[in-house]
Amino acid sequence: MIVKNSFQGLKNKFRNIVVGLGNFDGVHIGHQKLITKVVDTARSINGTATIFTFNPHPLAVLDPKNDPPKLLSQQNKEKIMGKLGVDVILSIPFNYQFAKIEPEDFIKKVLHQQMGVCDVVVGYNFSFGRKGRGTADTLRQYAEKYRYTLHVIPPVTIGEQVVSSTVIRKMLLAGDVETAAKLLGYLPFVQGVVVTGDRRGNAIGFPTANINLNSKTLAPANGVYSVHVEINGETYLGVANIGRKPTFNKTGGTRNLEVHLLDFSGNIYGQLITVKFLRRLRSEQRFNSVNELICQIEQDIQMALSHRQTGG
Repeated sequence: MIVKNSFQGLKNKFRNIVVGLGNFDGVHIGHQKLITKVVDTARSINGTATIFTFNPHPLAVLDPKNDPPKLLSQQNKEKIMGKLGVDVILSIPFNYQFAKIEPEDFIKKVLHQQMGVCDVVVGYNFSFGRKGRGTADTLRQYAEKYRYTLHVIPPVTIGEQVVSSTVIRKMLLAGDVETAAKLLGYLPFVQGVVVTGDRRGNAIGFPTANINLNSKTLAPANGVYSVHVEINGETYLGVANIGRKPTFNKTGGTRNLEVHLLDFSGNIYGQLITVKFLRRLRSEQRFNSVNELICQIEQDIQMALSHRQTGG
């Protein structure tokens, strides 16, 4: 897979370009359906499966106060797209100049003149161009003129719920990682380098790996979760806490993630780990004593183990 930050002259570098347009935050099951259509169409014409997206997200430039934290880092977004079979990712820098491009100019100058696209794939609610005036209907209107075939992906639903990045964010903010996983098509996760914590876990018999949370990507709501932790390609069961440790920080503290691994021992300071959330066990709470906290942690561990044994 190739990642490029320019579309200039792309038609001279790759043949039969099939392009999917969108932001793809989370690369959820709706996005995956679109990307699969891009890849399958490209393979059918011996072409190049291409995804066109912006980095940063347009809202980060046009309305930063309302730009929500992302479901995935750019690196992880690209990794998932690569696994789905994408050949080229166009990660285009977004700026005010680009925001002023009229919809037809984008189709003519970018998709047609620079990329020479054969097929364009978008979601049903896709918008583009100045003030978001371009839609799937706009792309359909100019398809014959600029010689491409348009494919519009309808809404993807789970039950009666339309899958969207906005809905998934709300689920994670409510701690509903199980439903979020169904919409994402994979377990929601947090990735980070293990840092030195306050070592209270060691002192009370439950050593933890601590990760500082990145404010630019969304972590689930504060609380205790059963998790899978990936370390050097191996997966271990764990119990994770997201929050501010109210038992010890009665006036507040820095929000972080700490995870107690149930079937692993070793020094992993400085290592990159991935914490995947299986289910929420309880909300974060403050205990009146360390002994109360220890009793609750023991219960959390037993609950996580029981879920593993029952396949839950």
